Amino acid sequence: MWKKILRWIILGGTLFFLGKALKDHWQEVINIEIDAIAWAILAIATGVTLLAHTWAGWIWTWVLRELNQPVKSVEFIQVYLKTNIAKYLPGNVWHHYGRIVAAKNATGSLSVATLSVVMEPLLMATAALIFVVIFGTQLTSADGIVWRILQFLCLGAILAALHPVFFNPVIQLLKKLTAKKLDKDGKESVNLNIERYPLRPLLGELGFLGLRGTGFILTVFALGPVQADDIPLLLGAFSFAWLLGFVLPGAPGGLGVFEATAIALLQNHFPPAWVISAIALYRLISIIAETAGATLAWLDERLTTQHPNK
Repeated sequence: MWKKILRWIILGGTLFFLGKALKDHWQEVINIEIDAIAWAILAIATGVTLLAHTWAGWIWTWVLRELNQPVKSVEFIQVYLKTNIAKYLPGNVWHHYGRIVAAKNATGSLSVATLSVVMEPLLMATAALIFVVIFGTQLTSADGIVWRILQFLCLGAILAALHPVFFNPVIQLLKKLTAKKLDKDGKESVNLNIERYPLRPLLGELGFLGLRGTGFILTVFALGPVQADDIPLLLGAFSFAWLLGFVLPGAPGGLGVFEATAIALLQNHFPPAWVISAIALYRLISIIAETAGATLAWLDERLTTQHPNK
């Protein structure tokens, strides 16, 4: 009940903020022109964003390997891309559901499937927080030492929680909660433990955030000049906005939360109309890239099914 109320409050607040920002700067927004070079840069940004989602699908296979479940990378990247677009459906859980079903069918373990889908976004959020800590110094005032300390404490807690000493007990609890749904005798033969710190998947998620951030910077660059000194600011703002859109129970896919946060963080550093236009374009680019990824994955799967020997 309270979660639904909070979701509506967040959604209402973000829509109000976005509406006010657009109302205050709509004249400047409609006067922004996009030339041929800018369109080319936006096309590159779309390609980089598509590459990021493909990369994220590959990282998911790394997570499964950390759980001693080697899987075919191509097939799971296809699943990841096809289910990715489902995050915009009401509830914001259907992409996770599709991945759990696919992983369960491949591994035979509901516990492994669920855990892999839980670990993957947890590693994503950790990577985003690392980017915020590294690049977010310009997002706070000079006296924001308390905020910086909280950032480092949260990051330290999350990094520690991923260690096998702390994470394996959580895995065993998850196994007990899901095992009865899979086997009649309530047991699974799969050994659910991570043997080492999931450093490789975490580094992979840093690459994912780096690619997503690059797509965002290219989108901003398509509308106006971006100096080298602006890149850390843009990466920090993007990572923080992406993280809030990822974890807050607002609209599906972080719609509204990401945009409102990014505008609030960047409007004092760049012309507001430029920021609003770039963020709106980036959302469009993200949806196009996700749709293209799902379509290409579906086509590749069909071609593979029809011509298995090619």
